[in-house]
Amino acid sequence: MKLRSALLAATVLAAPGVAMAQPVDGLYIGGGAGYNILQDADLSGGAAPAGGKAEFNGGWVGLGSIGWGFGNGLRVELEGNFRNNDVDEVSTSAGKLAGPGGRQRTYGAMVNALFDIDLGLGWVYPYIGAGAGYAWTDLKLSGAGSRLVDDTDGQFAYQGIVGAAFPIDAVPGLSLTAEYRYFATLDPEFEASNGSGKIETENRNHSFLIGARYAFNVAPPPPPPAAPVAAPAPARTYLVFFDWDRADLTDRARQIITEAANASKSVEVTTIEVSGHADLTGTPAYNQRLSLRRANNVAAELVRQGVPQSAITIQAFGDTRPLVPTARGVREPQNRRVEIVLK
Repeated sequence: MKLRSALLAATVLAAPGVAMAQPVDGLYIGGGAGYNILQDADLSGGAAPAGGKAEFNGGWVGLGSIGWGFGNGLRVELEGNFRNNDVDEVSTSAGKLAGPGGRQRTYGAMVNALFDIDLGLGWVYPYIGAGAGYAWTDLKLSGAGSRLVDDTDGQFAYQGIVGAAFPIDAVPGLSLTAEYRYFATLDPEFEASNGSGKIETENRNHSFLIGARYAFNVAPPPPPPAAPVAAPAPARTYLVFFDWDRADLTDRARQIITEAANASKSVEVTTIEVSGHADLTGTPAYNQRLSLRRANNVAAELVRQGVPQSAITIQAFGDTRPLVPTARGVREPQNRRVEIVLK
């Protein structure tokens, strides 16, 4: 594959095509290992046998990386990798050579750019990426009782990456990963073992890896909310729910407020607490303002229903007291509420 085509393929694979990203913010490390398929390689050049081809058995791959997440889904990392495949067959235009042997090892360093995708599921986060760097190919190749190649060559390397991360809730920052990588270099050239010139081959790999990634700057999940203290009689609680990112009252919300207003007139009530809340979408500052607008609208409706303004206290808690604990970014209807407590 020519360099221009390789760079075009890497650009396409790196393009983030979908939605929001699961933010990795700050330093992280990762690693993986798995199965490597090295494609058959044509042997060309002045010293290569006519119609020469090398075929390889399945092998293994291992890699490690250190990177930085920008909190918006984009990550960059530095990777070191190693691949090993044994020779299966060596053939020429005249047929297969007897006694084939040898192996190919590739090791190198890559700079990768990746993008994490948030599907809103919470348990899996796909990602795509591409990388470029430099790799050395060490080839030992023999057939028909003689050594054909025993040499090393370095070339520009490139790769495309498709994977998924599976967070481990018990260890904040830790995720298991599963990946496919297409890794290749420009065609390496080797000195023929008999000194007759150069032999050029190909280096194209399909790698399947299982690994782990640990992000250091991840706060542990918040503790579950404390169990509410039972309010003494005749305290009563009414919940008014809101549409996402809205503070206006629905017809159902007005019915509940009417029930609360009527109850406040039929029992001895000294204080009516109106507390606004928001779910964990949006920023904490925005959610604080949104929860206050919701509380003010509910209080205004209570006053319209005949409740004295002096009996009402208004509070806004933003997204700090979710009724249903969720990850940030999750739209949870039960957390978009105003609580009316009659005391």
